[in-house]
Amino acid sequence: MATWTPGARLAGELSRPAGHAAANGLPSGRLPRVASTRRWRGRGVRCCAVGNSGSGGGAAAAVKPGEEFVGFFREAWPYIRGHRGSTFVVVISSEVMSGPHFDRVLQDISLLHGLGIKFVLVPGTHVQIDKLLSERGKKAKYVGQYRITDSDSLEAAMEAAGRIRLTIEAKLSPGPPMLNLRRHGVIGRWHGLVDNVASGNFLGAKRRGVVNGIDYGFTGEVKKVDVSRIRERLDSDSIVVVSNMGYSSSGEVLNCNTYEVATACALAMEADKLVCIVDGQIFDEHGRVIHFMSIEEADLLIRKRAKQSDIAASYVKVVDEEGINSLHKGDYKSSLNARAHVNGYAASFQNGLGFNNGNGIYSGEQGFAIGGEERLSRSNGYLSELAAAAYVCHGGVQRVHIIDGTVDGSLLLELFTRDGAGTMIARDVYEGTRIATAEDLSGIRKIIRPLEDSGVLVRRTDTELLEALNSFYVVERDGSIIACAALFPFPEEKSGEVAAIAVSEECRGRGQGDKLLDYVEKVALSLGLEKLFLLTTRTADWFVRRGFSECSIESIPEQRRKRINLSRGSKYYIKQLQPKHAGVTANNFIIR
Repeated sequence: MATWTPGARLAGELSRPAGHAAANGLPSGRLPRVASTRRWRGRGVRCCAVGNSGSGGGAAAAVKPGEEFVGFFREAWPYIRGHRGSTFVVVISSEVMSGPHFDRVLQDISLLHGLGIKFVLVPGTHVQIDKLLSERGKKAKYVGQYRITDSDSLEAAMEAAGRIRLTIEAKLSPGPPMLNLRRHGVIGRWHGLVDNVASGNFLGAKRRGVVNGIDYGFTGEVKKVDVSRIRERLDSDSIVVVSNMGYSSSGEVLNCNTYEVATACALAMEADKLVCIVDGQIFDEHGRVIHFMSIEEADLLIRKRAKQSDIAASYVKVVDEEGINSLHKGDYKSSLNARAHVNGYAASFQNGLGFNNGNGIYSGEQGFAIGGEERLSRSNGYLSELAAAAYVCHGGVQRVHIIDGTVDGSLLLELFTRDGAGTMIARDVYEGTRIATAEDLSGIRKIIRPLEDSGVLVRRTDTELLEALNSFYVVERDGSIIACAALFPFPEEKSGEVAAIAVSEECRGRGQGDKLLDYVEKVALSLGLEKLFLLTTRTADWFVRRGFSECSIESIPEQRRKRINLSRGSKYYIKQLQPKHAGVTANNFIIR
């Protein structure tokens, strides 16, 4: 099976173009989800109507502004409804905090808060701390992912955290421009402050102490996230700001790692999403944005980089110590035990414990810390953020988005368009989906037999199924096959036939068919196919809603036409595939 290869930004500089990366001996590149995000850079939020792509001439150029706006709203509507009431933990990198794009990021967060999304913001501080230290003739010191926080560093950290909190509160206070509202007669309701911002001592911490002979001073590790008080503020329609400054049981203020705080919050809050707003994007070897990775793909890439990255090695150590590595090996039952353990880890934060017998749940690691010289130099690109993303996905957070905060409107594009603008790491999109094996025959037969009996599917003998088994894909849950589909490629015509899509009766109506069809489309693209076709008698509506359109028998490859049973009276449907959705497996990453 052809595979995709994440590289460039994982292995290279922050924001050099693809050609520059290649000139420095680095891979450049992309993966699934959008044809090109370059069309948005530096242009503000430019949202295309449904069905339009690219930024050049042709039909897209002829779209009127009003039609483009209406198209965006219609595309965004399902996401607006879907995100309402969700809780997002958002970590904003210190580079973005200190850059010129921070105001727009907060403006978009305010907009989304107005649409009903609950936000917990965790702002980064290391750039501001290092700057204050430099101004005072001091030098920042890092060991591994952590800062060594002496008394001077603690004073700088407290000052930076205070300034950032006040800045966020100030910038979230104004409402929309009055001129935009006057003609609609809604000015009166905006005279007060618009976004309530809540902050406080939500974070319990303990000193990191002396590790391998190194005294980390006032550097703290997360001990407790006060979930109940945070939820109180969220339920009262406040945006919550959780500082990286933690408070110890002895009354000390401790400087914690921002990502350790953010990941601990996401786990403890059982957040719907963790959003990482950074100052660049993750590209593949062709200079294109990687828009989607499953948790298994992210895990595999991090493991391949473990010998070159202390942060990746730390991730592998933490995950493997608890047996979570079974996830990427396909051991589903073991993975359930691993997830149960990590979910218990999240619950310990909620209960305000954070420790077992004083030794820490993960060998002293609370949340997942990233930072230090490796991240500052970007010697491994955004591998650090990817490791944090995979970590919280293992712990139960369904989606993590890594977004370039220097691209205006990237947060809106990521959340309100199908293909997004950043990189999404998903825990559940293809969970349990794999190529069928001979042991799956009885499970497949059990699912498709009722459909064969009703005439929806062509009847196949066990021998025929076995012969075609290497073209089948299944979804497994708790050791049982709950869905199946087949893809029969016709490489000469760059097309493939979709067949035998079936979901077990007890699992219907839960999106399993969509998940499997999406997976099959990605497999087809990885094989170089440009279109899919199918024959159906009873399920045309389902496929039409998913982008297939009726076609003539002449659109079917000749080799397949010769084997069609015309007496069934099947209808023929075809779908052109979008290259932006390519990429399924992670067996061929470029590693430098």
